[in-house]
Amino acid sequence: MSLTLRTISREQHLAYIQTLPSASHCQVPAWADVKSEWRSENLGWFDDRTGQLVGAGLVLYRQLPKLKRYLAYLPEGPVINWYAPNLDEWLQPMLAHLKQQGAFSVKMGPPVVIRRWDAPAIKAGIQNPDVKRLRDVEATFIEPRAFEVSDRLRRMGWQQGEDGGAGFGDVQPRFVFQVPLANRSLDEVQKGFNQLWRRNIKKAEKAGVEVVQGGYQDLAEWQRLYEITAIRDKFRPRPLGYFQQMWQALNSEDPNRMRLYFARHNGVNLSAATMLVVGGHVWYSYGASDNIGREVRPSNAMQWRMLRDAYAMGATVYDLRGISDSLDETDHLFGLIQFKVGTGGEAAEYIGEWDFPLNKLLHKALDIYMSRR
Repeated sequence: MSLTLRTISREQHLAYIQTLPSASHCQVPAWADVKSEWRSENLGWFDDRTGQLVGAGLVLYRQLPKLKRYLAYLPEGPVINWYAPNLDEWLQPMLAHLKQQGAFSVKMGPPVVIRRWDAPAIKAGIQNPDVKRLRDVEATFIEPRAFEVSDRLRRMGWQQGEDGGAGFGDVQPRFVFQVPLANRSLDEVQKGFNQLWRRNIKKAEKAGVEVVQGGYQDLAEWQRLYEITAIRDKFRPRPLGYFQQMWQALNSEDPNRMRLYFARHNGVNLSAATMLVVGGHVWYSYGASDNIGREVRPSNAMQWRMLRDAYAMGATVYDLRGISDSLDETDHLFGLIQFKVGTGGEAAEYIGEWDFPLNKLLHKALDIYMSRR
């Protein structure tokens, strides 16, 4: 296939995304409005033979201070045929175009899964005292073509850090936890939950925990719970304005793109979560909970409702997003995988984010700055 790359309109980009089974929420045109501090551009790959749009990418440009030079970033993208034998013919025109736009470095995140581990494999790893990381556990599924993609990228001059660290070395998580929904009944999905999850869901039902959907007007209440969570878990929260902007941007593109859920008991909201939807892929995006009312298990009740709603929408995967690859119980990130593995889903490892230095000096300077930060 002979290809031509050019800038496309948001409408063309969205229309292309809508023809796919799914794509990352970071690659829909409206994501540019969520990340409004970056300049953005929509790229399209066209088949020269038919003139048909066969790939798309959302590029975010971040300017260097005092210089008209940019970091070009394609989060969880571009959306192209990553297994194409002529992968360089897809990526070389993109690099040439981005260089022309003033980019000194390009960062992208191929949406290519390299390994998967099912819940029993992860549980066995947690119980084995010699196992400290997910990578030490034999994978349930390996995608050989993903290794070929990595080899091709290296040969083209794309670079990657030695290790994704705890899985958060990249901007987007390298390790995620997903519950497959395709070709399974809801009953089968629930039977995949571990005993503790099933018990906690029943406990919430018995206590009268109610899970409801919220709207834009409820984002201030979301923020209250989110800031309580930030203090407890020692992270810097995003401001309310970020979530308001996210809601308006994503839902003006598709009224079902972003949802908000609350789990409440006796009229008091105890936990909350945001959900994102693109095609058959549904993400649990942000979560928050109060320090009170944990004994009635609001978070389990809320996840079960969100999962059921995803299933009713015809989703093929319910994605609980990032996990660390640590299976060490003393690691502060261990709780993430411990909570999520109870859903009976699977951990997935992506091939991670890759960098291409178009200007080696500026790229190195940015690298040093980021590692110090």
